[in-house]
Amino acid sequence: MSVPASHLATLAAAVLQPGFVGTTPPPWVRRWLGEGLGSVVLFARNVVDPGQVAALTAELRAERPDVVVAIDEEAGDVTRIESGRGSSRPGNFALGAVDDPALTEEVARDLGADLAGLGITLDYAPDADVNSNPANPVIGVRSFGADPALVARHTAAWVRGLQAGGVAACAKHFPGHGDTRVDSHHDLPVISGDRARLDATELAPFRAAVAAGVQAVMTGHLLVPALDPVLPATLSPQVLGGLLRDELGFCGVVVTDAVEMRAVAGRYGYAGAAVRALAAGADAICIGGERAGEEDARELRDAIVAAVVAGELPEERLTEAAKRVQQLAAWTVAARAERPARAGLPADTSAVGLAAARRALRVTTAPAGAGTLPLTTPAHVVEFEPPRNIAIGAETPWGIGAPLADLLPGTTTRRYAQPDVPADLTAGVDGRPVVLVVRDLHRHDWMRAAVSRALVTRPDAVVVELGVPELVTGSVHLATHGATRASARAAAELLAGLD
Repeated sequence: MSVPASHLATLAAAVLQPGFVGTTPPPWVRRWLGEGLGSVVLFARNVVDPGQVAALTAELRAERPDVVVAIDEEAGDVTRIESGRGSSRPGNFALGAVDDPALTEEVARDLGADLAGLGITLDYAPDADVNSNPANPVIGVRSFGADPALVARHTAAWVRGLQAGGVAACAKHFPGHGDTRVDSHHDLPVISGDRARLDATELAPFRAAVAAGVQAVMTGHLLVPALDPVLPATLSPQVLGGLLRDELGFCGVVVTDAVEMRAVAGRYGYAGAAVRALAAGADAICIGGERAGEEDARELRDAIVAAVVAGELPEERLTEAAKRVQQLAAWTVAARAERPARAGLPADTSAVGLAAARRALRVTTAPAGAGTLPLTTPAHVVEFEPPRNIAIGAETPWGIGAPLADLLPGTTTRRYAQPDVPADLTAGVDGRPVVLVVRDLHRHDWMRAAVSRALVTRPDAVVVELGVPELVTGSVHLATHGATRASARAAAELLAGLD
């Protein structure tokens, strides 16, 4: 007996998590919510301010009360809800530097309450990757750190805090994106190392997340030969079924990283990657970072239906995936009922976040250093802009110059990117204090060369590292462990003597 195409289309829609363009739900999303679509994902392009987001999610919920509304909000350098101004909380790396799991849980709970108040029910966070490779171009400060035990305890704390705030957590990028030099947005990373190494390092935080009751896990588009020498993790039954389900005992929703990313779409096609992911054990297909129209969602829905009809994707597997998404939806409905939303809309700043950012600051002073803190007069700030991490919104502001100018009026700022760095960065500064602001200094030869030149002419310059402080240089070095608005404010306070 043949299965009605309409039934299969409903099941296929249920497992999609598409994005869309606009600050209100477009007609096609409203229509699809009535036709089985179970989830949507919001991006920075959908966000204007808290009131607008709350209105948007209310409109979605009017079409389907249990719709899962997801967002990629790490509350660090990667922020969507505060993409236009920078996160009011420090990111994972700063929390790992403090290493107080109670603080991590408090920050995540604070975020969860804000997201729940805006009607968001699933957050693609925390990043549970162990940043064991300092040259990693896409993880870095998004990780809690390089020590597996530290990352594990803070991953669990973040999960507990966010979910106590009423929002489902989603640990990513399984089985671990930390030990790579390749960004999966562009190509397929290979995670080397034997199974013992994976167990001791990459998998430790995910075991902790499962033990903490995480509701979802996001796959990484990673080739891990020790687990599957042929297929990327997102498309591998051995990784999603044998490891995540059977060994780790995870019973929640498996969400893919965006299937339009070249690591999988470049090899298996946009629709082919989605179908293979479902067949391998994924339950929800994230799309819409780059492909955000109805035609993109329809292409996947139709491909899923065709795969079932052709016998390439068992209907039982699709039904199981849709059921898991529905179970997650039920959890979010219950969480909203059990935890009344925080009164009012989120504030511009988070007191908990700023306090955490202050605790994450670390100052290193050379034994015979010429530099001194605090700065008592207006400074000249030189900010070095590295190539953008594609996970971080191009619109998200960063830097020390603006918050320092608020505290020390008259402070000036210049920002340089390769190759437009002048030979003399301190010309015309007239003896004012100099602050050199870097991001991952250890990863960029041109930046190191420029900083070295500047320190020759101004050995008293203060170096502020907003990324991973793998390379500490200068007579006074300040590490913020992230480039968020909260971290920048905390650093500016310390520089100006207001800490």
